[in-house]
Amino acid sequence: MSRARVRVCSLTELELGVPRLVRVGGEDVCLVRCEDGVHAVSDLCTHEDVSLAEGDVDLESCEIECWKHGSVFSLRTGEALCLPATRPVAVYEVRVEGDDVEVVLGARDAEASR
Repeated sequence: MSRARVRVCSLTELELGVPRLVRVGGEDVCLVRCEDGVHAVSDLCTHEDVSLAEGDVDLESCEIECWKHGSVFSLRTGEALCLPATRPVAVYEVRVEGDDVEVVLGARDAEASR
């Protein structure tokens, strides 16, 4: 599978711990800047199709909580950390080149895309 890098924003546009919804290659992606870098996961909660970009971020643990039912996901691995979600969200590779934030298409985590 081809791996294309798509510029989605500048690093200065991302506020620490504030999720941002971006559209990449026809998919909604939740982008979050944490202390250890920028992370990108599929925007839809796997419990119910609700936007994670509207959720709250815990910077200390680098996790995002779905605002509707409280499912929590690791922004690093996509793992569902508490119920009601039981399936992970897809994780995208992110590259920061200077001030450009790029999401790598074709790099979705295989486990989460099932």
